[in-house]
Order: sequence, then C-alpha cells, then structure tokens
Amino acid sequence: MKRKVCFVAFGLVCGVWLMWSGRVMAADEPAKVAGTWEMTYEGPRGTRTQTLTIQQDGSAIKGTAKGQRGEAPLEGSVTGSNIKFTITRETPNGTFTLEYSGTVEGDSMKGKVHSERFDGEWTAKRVNAAGEK
Repeated sequence: MKRKVCFVAFGLVCGVWLMWSGRVMAADEPAKVAGTWEMTYEGPRGTRTQTLTIQQDGSAIKGTAKGQRGEAPLEGSVTGSNIKFTITRETPNGTFTLEYSGTVEGDSMKGKVHSERFDGEWTAKRVNAAGEK
C-alpha cells in the first residue's frame, strides 16, 4: 500500500513538473513578428510613419524600414514578447541610429525609441496580405 501511494505521489510530482516546464518553455519562445508592419513614431519633427518588413529566424530579426527618408536596414531580436531593434540611416550629416525597444502583443507592437537626438514612443500594427491593418 505504501509503495502504491509513493508511486502515485511521484507520478503527480512528475506531471506537475512537466506542465510547469512546458509553460516556461512556451513563455521563452519568441513572439512571431515576421511580416509587414505599419509603424508610427514621435520624433523631434512630429509624427512619422514607415513600413517595416521583418524576417525572423528564431529570436533574430532583420529587414528594412521604408519611409519618407527612404529605405534603411533593421536588425534586432525578440525574446518572449520583448522586441529590440535598430534602424541605421545614412544622412548628409553622417550615420544616424534609432534604437527601438518594446513589446509584441499579437498583431500590435509598442515601445520606446531612443537616439542621440531624441527619445520618443512608437506603435506598429501588422499589415495583412490584402494590405489592410
């Protein structure tokens, strides 16, 4: 009888551990951000919009940002629902890098943008295949 109780208890402990470890692993899985996003951010010259095209390989992301000032490369990472990336532009006054950090929630992202010239906020919405938000 004692052996049966110990076996059942051991089985319950193992089951709880497996459920917990599965949740931890799922929480660490990077959010899916590959695709096209319409981004809006606040800069020193007002609100700007641009289109982000993102490719994702696990937690690594890269792509392009296309807006009023042309096209620029994007590079970064996604950890769980947290996203960080930089957009580097070549300007007549030299290289200008914007550092973005934020969170992903389904088809929306939002966060903070930082550069040597300003700090602001940004939001982005995923664009579907038909081109609508």
